[in-house]
Amino acid sequence: MPVIEEDGGRLNSFAKEPKMEVINKGALQNNSSRIILIVGALLVCSLIALSVTIS
Repeated sequence: MPVIEEDGGRLNSFAKEPKMEVINKGALQNNSSRIILIVGALLVCSLIALSVTIS
C-alpha cells in the first residue's frame, strides 16, 4: 500500500485499485445471460402476484 505524508505530518495510505474490465455490447447477448434475465423477471412478477394475492 502506498503511504503519503499530508500537511501536519498525518500519514495516509491508499489501497491498490483493481484493473478495470471493459464489457463489450456483445457480452450481453449471450444465451445464458438472457436466460438469467428472463428467470429473474419471472421471479419478480411471481412475487408481485403473490403479494397481491395475499393482501
